[in-house]
Amino acid sequence: MLKWGSPKGRGDAAEDRALRYLQQQGLRLVERNYRVARGPQARGGEIDLIMRAPDGCLVFVEVRARADGSHGGAAASIGASKQRRIILAARHYLLRMASPPPCRFDVLALEGEQLEWLQAAFDASL
Repeated sequence: MLKWGSPKGRGDAAEDRALRYLQQQGLRLVERNYRVARGPQARGGEIDLIMRAPDGCLVFVEVRARADGSHGGAAASIGASKQRRIILAARHYLLRMASPPPCRFDVLALEGEQLEWLQAAFDASL
């Protein structure tokens, strides 16, 4: 059950639950809360979870939690601007690899006690 206290507490609890779920599905944690700063006026990007799938694919996971499905739900809250910031962070992360593996962007949406894993929810063409 998620703790619906402070926003930080909610986010941490959602990420913990998402991580456990993805590990149960066979994915391995590579990094958590990878951040890229762009500068004082521009927002950088953050990736909640970077996972390795059993097939070697690198999975950049955005975790979204909502108390319920009102206002479009958790998955609908990831607009084009947020996707661009995630893609920016993913590209930055991949720069340190000599030969980047296949990658995808997943969303793990939690609404109350419901969990939905959207694989390849968006791509880097934005």
